[in-house]
Amino acid sequence: MKYDVIVIGGGPAGLMAAIGAAEQKAKVMLIDKGDKLGRKLAISGGGRCNVTNRLPIDEIIKHIPGNGRFLYSAFSLFSNEDIIEFFEGLGIKLKEEDHGRMFPVTDKAQSVVDALISKLKALKVDIKTNSPVKDVYYRNGTVKSVELKSGEKYEADAVVLAVGGKSVPHTGSTGDGYAWAEKAGHTVTELFPTEVPVTSTEPFIKEKTLQGLSLRSVALSVLNPKGKALITHKMDMIFTHFGVSGPAVLRCSQFVIKAMKKWDLKEVTMSIDALPDQKEESLYQDIIKDLKAEPKKSIKNLLKGILPERYLLFLLEKSGIDPASQAANISNEKVRSFVHSCKDFQIKVNGTLPLEKAFVTGGGISVKEIDPKSMASKLMNGLFFCGEILDIHGYTGGYNITSALVTGRLAGMNAALSAKKS
Repeated sequence: MKYDVIVIGGGPAGLMAAIGAAEQKAKVMLIDKGDKLGRKLAISGGGRCNVTNRLPIDEIIKHIPGNGRFLYSAFSLFSNEDIIEFFEGLGIKLKEEDHGRMFPVTDKAQSVVDALISKLKALKVDIKTNSPVKDVYYRNGTVKSVELKSGEKYEADAVVLAVGGKSVPHTGSTGDGYAWAEKAGHTVTELFPTEVPVTSTEPFIKEKTLQGLSLRSVALSVLNPKGKALITHKMDMIFTHFGVSGPAVLRCSQFVIKAMKKWDLKEVTMSIDALPDQKEESLYQDIIKDLKAEPKKSIKNLLKGILPERYLLFLLEKSGIDPASQAANISNEKVRSFVHSCKDFQIKVNGTLPLEKAFVTGGGISVKEIDPKSMASKLMNGLFFCGEILDIHGYTGGYNITSALVTGRLAGMNAALSAKKS
């Protein structure tokens, strides 16, 4: 049987590609190896599905540090505002939360998945689930057919690869598409985990001294070998039994990996500024003033509330201060040391959890080999790419889904147009 367009992969990019192609009146088949479509979408945003982000395009690009600039052309054709309009057209009302994140009013990711599947059915897209693909075939520089592991073979004028990366493998992202792309002549850049917890063998981590402790709105930095910040993110973080995690850490994680690679390091230093809104000197002067005002009070009671208690006691001990000692008995030098650790507590980290534990895959099909307006392969006629298989990666917060939906839309529409020409 022959199709105009075959889309492989039923994640956000693949669902959008199949809809985009079918809206161009193409005969479309969507193939997924899992038992149901949209599995990654259904667990995204903590099960609420952060479908896009309403920040201006320039801001969105800044939040996609992995080749985000490649998406400028795509956004000019189908933007985040178009995504919002698209979902509202499907009957999914959206609401805006902090930092521009857009969620369905239902707070249920499944409602987004259901609306997309209903649209596919209304457009008469043939859907094949539980159908792992064995191979994609090319002939004379053009896409020819797709063979399933069951032995079924389908011809197509265009094929869209939307099979994701290698992160969150239980949703079906197991890196199948890289081999089919390489066979077409494409370069797959080195894969690495991003948006992933960071590991450390610091004694206080191994001893679980701070395990489970959350710090709110800290400024977390990854330092280069000269001690200068490569990146700083001001968000929450948490200490774990293996290292550190939480939003600030996830955003910094790719810079840890890049620094280790760039300078061939076994360990990288991260710095925690627990009080980013206060300058070090003014914090020091404020504490000295408080100590003088209440010399008989214990230091831990005097400083109560400036930091979470466990972190306060930890930093006091690090600075050689007995938390129970009276304010009058503490030297200015020790106060300085404590203040410095509030502003710049350094922790050595030695990597991240593996790619399977990451939220996002870094690396993938080189964007230099993809046409940015159509998502078409520059090397193989009729081959299109979208979503996380591309070497594009953003922070969590709706940026990766935005990239998947935008590239999916363009890949599907253009695959249909290319099929009509052939």
